[in-house]
Amino acid sequence: MQKITPFLWFDTQAEEAANFYVSVFRNSRILGITRYGESGPGPAGSVMTVAFEIEGQEFTALNGGPVFKFNESISFVVNCETQEEIDDMWAKLTDGGKEVECGWLTDRYGVSWQVVPTALQEMLLDTNPAKAQSVMQALMTMKKLDLAALRKAYEAA
Repeated sequence: MQKITPFLWFDTQAEEAANFYVSVFRNSRILGITRYGESGPGPAGSVMTVAFEIEGQEFTALNGGPVFKFNESISFVVNCETQEEIDDMWAKLTDGGKEVECGWLTDRYGVSWQVVPTALQEMLLDTNPAKAQSVMQALMTMKKLDLAALRKAYEAA
């Protein structure tokens, strides 16, 4: 069992959301579903929690009711090796959701994601501050990140 597991509170869509995330990411699976009993608080037999795994990271989705909503103060970063992977993740996660900016998006359930190239960290941490600044300026003009444009900004500085 992993030490820390992200726990996602949904109104009634925990199973639907877990199935969606498992369909988006390779190497993902549903681990188990628990159901409310006669003592509630949800209707007896309805889904209470769904344990699922994405790329080795375990998550738990809870049908806890409409009390809490997701917001951008917590997000999940998806590190991508290629532009094709960025495009694929972006298309899947924005389906029914919305594009935000700088590689951020909100999926159909209100969960925030950042879809970023793995090369971005290296460019932003370059010891030449002009290179890092040039990449950041380019990044600030984008919604879905364009790896070629980021590299061009990096190399031009």
